Amino acid sequence: MYAIIADGGRQYKVEEGQTLEIDLRAANPGDEITFDRVLAVSDDSGFRLGQPEVSGAAVSAKVLDQTKGDKIYVQKFRRRKNSKRRTGHRQKYLRVRIEKIG
Repeated sequence: MYAIIADGGRQYKVEEGQTLEIDLRAANPGDEITFDRVLAVSDDSGFRLGQPEVSGAAVSAKVLDQTKGDKIYVQKFRRRKNSKRRTGHRQKYLRVRIEKIG
């Protein structure tokens, strides 16, 4: 059993018990998040494809913790101008575990 959900401009294929990193939002560890934008569901009764969303379907997940991604360095360099700049970025994520697909 799996589902395809849309969240934050991305699509994820999720199964029950899977851990997933999504964009950070205001949620504490232990909270419940519901994903309402379910694009497709595959279960024992067959495959249901939404147009664009499956009506009545939802995926619930439990928040585990907040994490950070890898550090990304951005370098800007202008040759022969004595101009260079290096900045870093580290994206924050919310780690969730998929509890129920329905």
